[in-house]
Amino acid sequence: MTRPKVLICDDVPANIRLLEAALAPNEFEVVVATTGDEALARAFGDAPDVILLDAVMPAPDGYDVCRRLKAHEDTRRIPIVIVTAMNQFEDRLRGLEAGADDFLVKPTRTAEILARVNSLVKIKRLNDQLVNAEQVLVALARAI
Repeated sequence: MTRPKVLICDDVPANIRLLEAALAPNEFEVVVATTGDEALARAFGDAPDVILLDAVMPAPDGYDVCRRLKAHEDTRRIPIVIVTAMNQFEDRLRGLEAGADDFLVKPTRTAEILARVNSLVKIKRLNDQLVNAEQVLVALARAI
């Protein structure tokens, strides 16, 4: 099985380094984006298993990136975790309304990041298997 790919989207280099330091030694392939537009391009081009997305980023912000990815057929099943320093109820609600699968508040703990990313990778792979099985069944039904 291939190494799970995690897309880290943050405009602060120190935050990226912290997340990379947590993920890279644990058999994750890490891809980085520093703007909202770059995050969208990477999500469509690199097919990540999980996206760690900062809410406050340049052009467009993380909430808008999340909304766009969840609205598109090719990326809607990718789990997205909003990772932000904003800790108000309204911020969490806004992230969930944008379609985020989870929400982490900075500073994050390595063990929590790993546990959540591992869990979301498993869920994504199971969902992918279900989609593949559905496609096989539809193809068989058409053939019959």
